[in-house]
Amino acid sequence: MEIELLVSNPVTGKAYIPAVQDGIELTTERRGTAGKLSFKVLQDKTPLFSEGSAVRFSVDGRAMFFGFVFTQKRDKEGIISVTAYDQLRYLMAKDTYVYENKTASQVIKMIAADFGLNLGVIEDTKYIIPSRVEDNESLFDIIENALDLTLMNSKEMFVLFDDCGKLTLKNISSMGVGIGNNYLVIDEETGENFDYSSSIDSETYNKIKLSYENEETGKRDIYIAQNSAHINEWGVLQYYDTLQKGENGQAKADALLQLYDKKSRNLKITNALGDTRVRGGSMVAVNLDLGDIAVKNFMLVEKVTHKFSIDEHLMNLTLRGGEIA
Repeated sequence: MEIELLVSNPVTGKAYIPAVQDGIELTTERRGTAGKLSFKVLQDKTPLFSEGSAVRFSVDGRAMFFGFVFTQKRDKEGIISVTAYDQLRYLMAKDTYVYENKTASQVIKMIAADFGLNLGVIEDTKYIIPSRVEDNESLFDIIENALDLTLMNSKEMFVLFDDCGKLTLKNISSMGVGIGNNYLVIDEETGENFDYSSSIDSETYNKIKLSYENEETGKRDIYIAQNSAHINEWGVLQYYDTLQKGENGQAKADALLQLYDKKSRNLKITNALGDTRVRGGSMVAVNLDLGDIAVKNFMLVEKVTHKFSIDEHLMNLTLRGGEIA
């Protein structure tokens, strides 16, 4: 395994290969978080880089990360712990946007143009959002709200990520790890340990209640969708939100019920054999006997941490979804 880490010096314009201590970690998540590269270097008399320095990381010639140094921490032993983030870090900025008749793809392109962000492949999300007011929200939230509306109305999930310096948006249907039928499979041989849970304690709702302040009638319109069987089984787990002008209240309530009226299932895999193709938002095949149940389906990678050392590549995975067989 050939690992290459390059850090630029913004003053000289030169790139350096730092002497890394204790390996390198790369973490990406499916939504709302920038990719993070962490490593440690031995302090030098002449600093080779500083905050804002560009960082490139590749494994066996495959580009894995491009971002910028944001944090350096020093200890008395002269070790510097460095944290770099990819371009998604700049989506933490807040702003106000009011837009009409735009797709989530167009919203991303609009924000990228306003903030000077580099774009890669942006797949067409197709669903047109009638109107939206986003007041003092993070750019992440503005984009994720648009993608959530797309999911509710078209049943299509998209993943936003930084592909080594380019904002990229893809449908999860094209995020499978593998070619043809040769998919990466997480099983008892490739994963050292696992932690499985099912829950109705988070992101599970069997009653959806949406309200809209109707200026024309001067009344509040209420839209409800619920599953009486699950209410009897779990009690009332209500989701409440307000609607914006142009939204179809009942259609949104029905879509939200379909999305959230089920148990959340999460599976954490520890120290699986590393695969450089896996990132937050990837789809991986899982074949595991968890004791009283078995998982034999594709699952969505919510978070992955790759751990690279001189001669070893392992990864920790947080997975969700996939029906239980």
